[in-house]
Amino acid sequence: MTDPLPLRPLDDAEWPEALADMQTGFAGGLNVYRTMAHHPALLRAWAGLRDHVVVQTTLGRELSEVAILRTGVRLGSSYEWNQHVARARKCGLTDARIGTIRGAPEAMAPVDGVIARAVDELFDTSRLTPETAADLAGAVGKEGVLDLMATVGFYSTLGFILNTFATPLDDDIAAELAARPLDPD
Repeated sequence: MTDPLPLRPLDDAEWPEALADMQTGFAGGLNVYRTMAHHPALLRAWAGLRDHVVVQTTLGRELSEVAILRTGVRLGSSYEWNQHVARARKCGLTDARIGTIRGAPEAMAPVDGVIARAVDELFDTSRLTPETAADLAGAVGKEGVLDLMATVGFYSTLGFILNTFATPLDDDIAAELAARPLDPD
């Protein structure tokens, strides 16, 4: 390994030739993937799962963002939290709803609470209780249960990378949140 840790996001001049076809897509657009680009084979393998978890999920955009935000909270990942505050707003979540995701599941809208409880159980016990699994399946279906688990695993891996290498928030998201901070009231 030639680069010392921590790994920083690669800039355009350093972008690996092996990933040239991915630079203008999702991989070149976010600092987390620019950090992953230090390992081209991993980033290339990541693309298919990313497409499913981010684009094709049966959770839908809103519930996916609830799961991702709660995962960011549980990981203590400010990058994931801030990145997904911006994304959650774009798909219609209010600041008040986003703000509840940091709190107790009982204080959230019912479906958000089910999602948060499921995320919490995966972090705390690496499994869902039968009650939570049934509640989650009732809210999002059996495929949604699996998609939630995949989302938590996917974003946990990203969170490990972000937290380990202190990956900076993307400039556009930082500017957006500076101009419009989260107002959970």
